[in-house]
Amino acid sequence: MTKYYLPLALAAAMALPTFAAAHAQNQPPQRIVVTGEGEKSVAPDLALLSLSVMREAKTAREALDANNDAMAAVIAAMKAAGIEDRDMQTSGIQIIPRYNYNTKPDGSQEAQLVAYQVTNTLSVRVRDLAKAGDILDKSVSLGVNQGGGITFTNNDPSAALTEARKMAVKNAIDKAKVLSEAAGVQLGRVLEITDQTFQPRPMPMAKSVAYDSAGAVPVQAGENSYNVQVNVTFEIK
Repeated sequence: MTKYYLPLALAAAMALPTFAAAHAQNQPPQRIVVTGEGEKSVAPDLALLSLSVMREAKTAREALDANNDAMAAVIAAMKAAGIEDRDMQTSGIQIIPRYNYNTKPDGSQEAQLVAYQVTNTLSVRVRDLAKAGDILDKSVSLGVNQGGGITFTNNDPSAALTEARKMAVKNAIDKAKVLSEAAGVQLGRVLEITDQTFQPRPMPMAKSVAYDSAGAVPVQAGENSYNVQVNVTFEIK
């Protein structure tokens, strides 16, 4: 090797360990990613009712007037049962013409206006679940004759969600320990945590059918389950 290349070779040899160390420092740490699950079930403390009144008459005005009278009686009954104004909300009003279709001799159809149907739907929050059955029965007696349903939920599910998150993180840590032990590596610090919350699905009590009052409606509230999934990334030492 000539004298010209010798200093360059020595400089390169001395720089290799430094470059290798810097390169190793820039490498992302080895990691393990696990999904943990947690579930907390609690009794509901709120019932959501959907009450619909439908009235039919020859004219839209007559149908609306009849519907107004019936819905006013329902709202008055709700207030008498202790339901506050903030827990009642009109969720829809429909005015629909009803036709009969007659087939003419040439095969075409002729539409004949028969009546107008007016439907008013009231959403009600019942905070005393013991009253839910009686309120449903009373509303039917006063004119609710369409739609309807009941869904049980929780006014503030934050405590249940907190417990579900704690369970999910613990579940993720337990899984990571099992996997790291099986792989013969040492589990390091937590690098990242993300979570997903799954609210309980609505469980309506009744489908959209006409009612026929025959005593207080039997109601079973059951429980609501709040589910949380967490994705946890651990460093592998």
